Amino acid sequence: MYRHAGEDTLVASWRALAQLSPGADVTELDTTVVALFPSWAALNNAILLDAPSRDAAAPAAAEVARLYEAVDVPTWALWLPTPLTDLDTPDGMSGVEGLTRDTTTLVMTRTLEPSLPSHPAVARTSIQVATRATDEPVPISELSEPDDVPGLAGWVLLLDGAAVAGAWSCLHGTDCGLYAVGTVPGWRRRGLAAALVRHVLADAWCRGARTASLQSTRMGQPLYESLGFAAVGRYDEWVPTPAAATL
Repeated sequence: MYRHAGEDTLVASWRALAQLSPGADVTELDTTVVALFPSWAALNNAILLDAPSRDAAAPAAAEVARLYEAVDVPTWALWLPTPLTDLDTPDGMSGVEGLTRDTTTLVMTRTLEPSLPSHPAVARTSIQVATRATDEPVPISELSEPDDVPGLAGWVLLLDGAAVAGAWSCLHGTDCGLYAVGTVPGWRRRGLAAALVRHVLADAWCRGARTASLQSTRMGQPLYESLGFAAVGRYDEWVPTPAAATL
């Protein structure tokens, strides 16, 4: 099997989130691991566990498609892991039957140390509120209690009486997975996301984590590099080809 650093943590986070989402499940097949979230569209992703090739990807994609069709999920992505550590080098796959090339994310990691700073304006909350706080200000009065799922934590940064940045994390063994980091548009470019991430990593160190891992888009890459993360690979993502395009 071909697995990126942090992939076990990522899959563990899916399993933890499945406890919060009706009908969700994470299924591990011979060649893929598949996150099935009928009520949470953004989490419908599958990872190829073999080194990517047309011979491996095509049958895996067909099997994954059948699983999503069975739970009436039309939109999903198949992630193909590669050792490339930049977003611009073309991938080696000319095509996957039934799928269209979509986005690319970098796999980034860093080691942790006890000198990471906490931030007094960061608070724990539910995954739902943490996700909402990346799009719109959430009044402090609407913050909810953290979810009762071991290893899973939602985080927000409070400013002017509201949560204006959010993220969530998953502690798996000695690795902390960091996900869905974002700041409300009107509060961006103030260093809030960086302060939030540092706090989450400091908390993870105190809980026994010694490494951190994440998947980054091009927009997030400069932030994570400034926080000591380095790319160790990437996922090339493929999505179902629309029926009209197929015709």
